[in-house]
Amino acid sequence: MLSMVVVLKGLVEFAGLMLLGQGLVWILSFGKHEANPIYRAMRFVTSPVTGLVRKVAPRFIADRHIAALAFVLLFWIWVALLIAKLRLQMPVG
Repeated sequence: MLSMVVVLKGLVEFAGLMLLGQGLVWILSFGKHEANPIYRAMRFVTSPVTGLVRKVAPRFIADRHIAALAFVLLFWIWVALLIAKLRLQMPVG
């Protein structure tokens, strides 16, 4: 069980860092982010996460906010997995 939590936590960390990197490239590209191959690669890697968040999020949330919402949700999932990992590592008794 602990190994599954560790693997899930690692995947969540990877997706969160990819979203963070995508945001930084978006800021530094000055409006030409779609022509940047690094941005497109990060968008490809994070597309399953943002697609899932788009399906779960209410319709009134704009598409431009989906990546930020995905990052926030990944952060809280990471916190939950961290707590689960710590509880699984504590000795019983």
